[in-house]
Amino acid sequence: MKFPTSLLAAAVLATAVSPAVAQEAEIWRDIAPENLWVIDTSKGRVLVELAPDMAPHAVERIQTLTRQGFYQNHAFHRVIRNFMAQTGDPTGTGAGNSELPDVPGEFTFRRSRRPAFIETPTGRADRAVFGLYGSMPVRTQPDAQMFVTADNRVDGMGYFCPGVAGMARSASPDSANSQFFLMTAYRANLNGDYTPFGRVLEGLDVVESLKAGSDAEDGVVTNPDRMLNARLAADMPEGERPRAQVLDARSPRMAEIVQAAVTERGDRLTVCDVVPPVRIEG
Repeated sequence: MKFPTSLLAAAVLATAVSPAVAQEAEIWRDIAPENLWVIDTSKGRVLVELAPDMAPHAVERIQTLTRQGFYQNHAFHRVIRNFMAQTGDPTGTGAGNSELPDVPGEFTFRRSRRPAFIETPTGRADRAVFGLYGSMPVRTQPDAQMFVTADNRVDGMGYFCPGVAGMARSASPDSANSQFFLMTAYRANLNGDYTPFGRVLEGLDVVESLKAGSDAEDGVVTNPDRMLNARLAADMPEGERPRAQVLDARSPRMAEIVQAAVTERGDRLTVCDVVPPVRIEG
């Protein structure tokens, strides 16, 4: 069993506590197998938690194409170091897509109380609220505003931090189809203009190791690494199926991790700096 964590989380994990106290402080959220996306690449495996609460149309498209066997032997045709890695084009040129119709952009969403949300104070002068909605970094409104909205929800927008998965598109905001990208660094210019639909739970190092293209060629890769296959954990044989848990925002330990980040970074803290611990089995 592996326990990947952020550097900020690791500082808290190193604190000595009794087993009984540690157990009480931990609440783990099981990732539904239909929302655990298993991507096998020529460099290794990547596990992505899909976020249907934020991008239901994009997640449905990813699930549909995955179950159709569409994502097999696709090139990571555009990889820009310290930015992102893009794939999902069957032609490997960046111009291809699936035969399914395009899906609408989902650049914002309405946030409910589930999955749980934990704020990450950023020291900003405005009233924007940042935090983790499940595993996803978001900008949103305070929970208190849910009491005065008709749907008991508030506005939210995903942030493109490292590990976030996004739908690629052309100039039209509603032109996402089958291509997607995995972030390896934060890019503010994508927030509100592209659809974030998940986050890497394990294998970000694999994404970072993919062969990159040159800046002069806008990241277009010659002899690229490949996405060999993609599956949903729900569709894998029981003996091969990975299982994932993420530390729940309601967990006292998660609050300790956030506080440690605030103490370490102060006003320099961003929503990208806190990554919830993950447990992977299989």
